[in-house]
Amino acid sequence: MSGQPRVLIVGNAGQVGVELQRSFADSCEVIGVDRESVDLAQPDQVRSMVRRVEPGIILNAAAYTAVDRAESEKEMATAINAEAPRILAEQALRLNALLVHYSTDYVFNGAKPGPWTEQDAPAPLNVYGATKLAGEEAIQQVGGKVLIFRTSWVYGPHGSNFLLTMLRLARQRDSLSVVGDQIGSPTTSIELARATHLVVSGVMAGQFGAMEEWAGLYHMTCSGSTSWCGFAQAIFARAGKLLEGKVPAVTPITSEEYPTPARRPRNSVLSNAKLEGRFGIRLAPWETALDAVIQVLG
Repeated sequence: MSGQPRVLIVGNAGQVGVELQRSFADSCEVIGVDRESVDLAQPDQVRSMVRRVEPGIILNAAAYTAVDRAESEKEMATAINAEAPRILAEQALRLNALLVHYSTDYVFNGAKPGPWTEQDAPAPLNVYGATKLAGEEAIQQVGGKVLIFRTSWVYGPHGSNFLLTMLRLARQRDSLSVVGDQIGSPTTSIELARATHLVVSGVMAGQFGAMEEWAGLYHMTCSGSTSWCGFAQAIFARAGKLLEGKVPAVTPITSEEYPTPARRPRNSVLSNAKLEGRFGIRLAPWETALDAVIQVLG
C-alpha cells in the first residue's frame, strides 16, 4: 500500500461512511473507525485516534444526527457535532492533512424563497442545526487544508434514513401522510461519496491550485428539489418491485399537522454553483440518484 495516501474515515459504518470506503478503496489506504471503537464525545479518544493513524486525509462522516432528540441532548450533540470536529481540525493542521467535514442545510432558517448560497447568513431553528453550525465555525477558526460540504436530506441503501423508513412503512400500511410544505434536495450517500472522491483526488493531485484557492465551505447536494411528500411519492413510483406491488397512497400534510420537538426549515434547497464553479463537479439530479439507490436495493 506504500505510495497511497492514508485516509481515516470517521464514522465508517454510517450511510455516508460506507460509500466513502467504496469510493476511496482503490486509490488509498483506508482506515475506518466507528462509534464502537471511538467515542467522539471524548476529546482524548478523538486525539489519540488521529495520532495513532497519522492520516494524510481525514473524512469526517460521523455526526449526531437525531434531530428531535438533540433538543433534549444538547450537550451530547455539541460534543459530537462541534467539539469533535474542532479537535479533528487541530490534529489535521498538526499533520498538514486534508480534513473533509460534512454539515447540513439545517444551519438555515428556511425563510429565503430561493436556493441558499454559502454567503447567506445561517440562523438555525433547532439544536442540531446550531451544533452543526458551531462545528463549521470551529473548523474554520482552526484553518488549514479544510473542505466543509453542506448537504441535505441524505439517504442511501444503508443505515437509517427516509427512504428505508418509507419502504418499511409501505409494507405495513395502505396509506401514509407525509409533510408537503418542507422543500429540499434529497441527496444520496452514493453521490456524496462520488463527488467527495473527485474533489479530494483533484486537490491531492494539485489540479485546483494552492490551498488558498480551494479550501473552505461548499454546498454539495443532488440537483433539483421536492417536498418530503414528493420524495415519498417518487420512492413508491419506483419501488413497486421491492414492495411486490403494495404501494400505499400518500397524502400531503402541513408541518403544523405533524409537530416535532425540533422545528425544520421550510426551504432547505442549497445552491451548488460554488462547488461547480470551483471544481467543475455536479451531482446527479435527485430523481436519477434515487433510481440508482432503488437499483442497488432491488
